[in-house]
Amino acid sequence: MKAIFFHLAKATSLMVLIFVVNLSIAQDADNYKVYKAKVKDNKTKTDVVFGSVTLVGTHIGTVTNSEGEFTIKVANDSKANELEISHIGYTSKKLALSTLNNEENIIWLTPTSVNLSEITVRPEEASALMEKVVKKIPENYSINDVMSAGFYRETVKQGRDYLAISEALVDIHKASYNQDLEDKIKVFKGRKSSNVKKADTLAVKLQGGPYTALLFDVAKNPYILLDDNLRPYYEYTIIDVKTIDETLNYVVEFKPKVLLTDYPMYYGKYYINTTNLAITSVEFSLDLTDKDQVSEMFVKRKPVGLKLTPLTTSYLATYKQTDGKYYFSYSRGEVKFKCNWKKRLFSSTYSIMSEIAVTDWNSEKIEKFKSKESLLKSAIFEEELTAFTDDNFWGEHNFIEPDASIETALKKYEKQLKRNK
Repeated sequence: MKAIFFHLAKATSLMVLIFVVNLSIAQDADNYKVYKAKVKDNKTKTDVVFGSVTLVGTHIGTVTNSEGEFTIKVANDSKANELEISHIGYTSKKLALSTLNNEENIIWLTPTSVNLSEITVRPEEASALMEKVVKKIPENYSINDVMSAGFYRETVKQGRDYLAISEALVDIHKASYNQDLEDKIKVFKGRKSSNVKKADTLAVKLQGGPYTALLFDVAKNPYILLDDNLRPYYEYTIIDVKTIDETLNYVVEFKPKVLLTDYPMYYGKYYINTTNLAITSVEFSLDLTDKDQVSEMFVKRKPVGLKLTPLTTSYLATYKQTDGKYYFSYSRGEVKFKCNWKKRLFSSTYSIMSEIAVTDWNSEKIEKFKSKESLLKSAIFEEELTAFTDDNFWGEHNFIEPDASIETALKKYEKQLKRNK
């Protein structure tokens, strides 16, 4: 079996692949209640994906998955009794936990619209706006270290079939935004599954795991998009105004003026609070004009005779405001590429997805991980985990609800594991 490794060695690559040819604490379910729901647009009836779900009055939360679904667990002794659901371009909604039943719940969000002409901004001001945004990062984001609990998931697919699914509860020591210090991650509890039979010719592995997802935090890692030397090579345009958490946000589109030969360039949109100029969300994708250069950037190791062609990339990062400061909340990245072997007629398409959601945090009890406890940035995350068959593996901890395809794959692999015992 041969393998390809997507790596994290180049900080600008955001995802590094490796292609290869083929802590547990028991929790009492009586100590918490589980609430499940699906969030939909009340006009189009479509799913609202990657929306923010927060237990009002706490730092506890999660996100809706790619099908608009979420699960949140609330301790019985919690005094919180409301959920708030928000998303770009929608009116935020609060609802009492008591209104949710044990069956399927549908939560409807109402789209909002703002006429751009109501806000006076000349197009030539967009570049100056971005300069102010960068200068205000130390003011808008936490100047204190933060300890976060998070849920991380990464998947590898060949076509529509899952080859590997890895998930974990992680502790994150998030360094302050006004210091050039790296974030640290410790795996609290994790599990994995893999379809070994399906991957009998080529295995694809992602190096760096949760660190990959944290890289999408562009406010913490400005060298990706916001570096002073890099911004002049981008063209910025204010194209819209959207509401996020009941506040107005400029939608600033960006694209390269020129393509640099030695540095990756991106297309995307910033969502910027019109009052304090904080980045509340960013979505972007890599320019794929030079596919050979992009392939070299992503791939650390691959078998001889294998040609990789990148097809699409997409990245997303969101932030939540608390007491006037913004905190990293959620990020997701996905890369799709085609593999061709020399002297073979057929090719295969692979996709790698990495996402992390902060499910709770505090800025008081700061724990500095010991070196032996921290996950290495060079680690192949799935190799750090064990296989699983426990239906209540996560206990009282919050996680990202798997979409239907992931859930189906997990159940299939779980049955395989039980048969092999």
